[in-house]
Amino acid sequence: MLETQRVVEPPATPRRSGAWRPVAAAMFVCGWGGNQFTPLLLMYRRLGGYSTLSVDAFLGAYVVGLIPGLLLAGPVSDRRGRRPVLMLGTVASVLASLVLSFGADGSWAIYAGRLITGVAVGIAMSVGSSWVKELSTGADTGLAARRAALCQTAGFALGAGVAGALAQWGPWPMVTPYVVHIVIAVAVPPLLLRVPETRAPDAWAAGADRGVLRGLIDDLRVPAPARRRFRLVVLPMAPWVFGAAGLAYAVMPQLVETRVGHWGLAYATALTVLTLGTGAAVQPVAKRLDRTTGTGKGRAPVVAMAVMLLGAALCALNAVLRSPWLAVAAAVALGAGYGIAVVSGLLEIQRMAGAADLAGLTGVYYTLAYAGFLLPALLATLSNWLTYPVMLSGVALVALGCLSLVIRGTRTGPTTGPTTGPTTESPAEPAAEPMRG
Repeated sequence: MLETQRVVEPPATPRRSGAWRPVAAAMFVCGWGGNQFTPLLLMYRRLGGYSTLSVDAFLGAYVVGLIPGLLLAGPVSDRRGRRPVLMLGTVASVLASLVLSFGADGSWAIYAGRLITGVAVGIAMSVGSSWVKELSTGADTGLAARRAALCQTAGFALGAGVAGALAQWGPWPMVTPYVVHIVIAVAVPPLLLRVPETRAPDAWAAGADRGVLRGLIDDLRVPAPARRRFRLVVLPMAPWVFGAAGLAYAVMPQLVETRVGHWGLAYATALTVLTLGTGAAVQPVAKRLDRTTGTGKGRAPVVAMAVMLLGAALCALNAVLRSPWLAVAAAVALGAGYGIAVVSGLLEIQRMAGAADLAGLTGVYYTLAYAGFLLPALLATLSNWLTYPVMLSGVALVALGCLSLVIRGTRTGPTTGPTTGPTTESPAEPAAEPMRG
């Protein structure tokens, strides 16, 4: 591949300590809006009369919206600036909840709302993760990755928890959860106006000679020195990030629904919060695993896939036993795998990316990660011909194959990509900076 020299403009304004926090707040509210729908799947089946395939298709609409949000927002923000793109994503998250509040009037509002939600979350994950890294002055790369992953995960968990509780015990269950999110999210866009920009808008001119479309495509390409490791480590691991989440809190509640009775919605909510809470709790482990083996090897992806395999095996077993308690154990295992995988994947990408394509490659990573969220819909479709014990056993075998690839891939060399401009982080490790979401 012909490498093109890019002009990297200096930051438009000086940065200050803590400037990353409003960006993290935007990631938090977009994550809240993205996952508040998940524990409500049983509610839409019971109150709305939708089939299992229909509610899983609602998840699919979310993924369809994610793809342009992840793949386009990152490169655009690399060239036009982080602030305008992330503000657009935050406003879209508010609009999505407004549309979803009309879901009782028909499926059109649910499909449209989920589509817009996907766009908003895609923008937050690709642009927000990159902006947090660039604003984390003086922090090591691992801390910046954990900040981004933790804020997103916290939004996912609290959004699901609050929405599920309101749907189970609150008034107007198809409306109230979305109103709460709107009230929280509208306060965030004004805060972003005060955050220093890290990508000068006129940096777009750096790709003018190549054409806009070609410039965007170039920003999504993995640097040549890192491609083999990307294929063997990131590619087989990334879909399990949200594939694990889909198994834990979309498939498991449906399998044990008859065992939990009228507590089904509360149980699904608890399983969602447990999965994501476990994921948040174990995220510091990923950096420590990465540090103990060095950036050229990296034990964290192997550990992540091993834990994913355990969780998938427990799901396959529970497809036979239909035990609510075994589903809890599976959720803990899958949540742990999710937490280690999401951080270790971000660390891999941040080492591969150059200064001018960080958000673009982050979007590629999250696109691969969210492809796993289509797993529940795929299983629901195949259930017309195959049983869940058979399908989930197949999922466990696929996890085993991915683990084998990751083990092979971690034996490759360092993943560091080209750096064409000044970085925003010191290579020194912080002494003991506490984690703040």
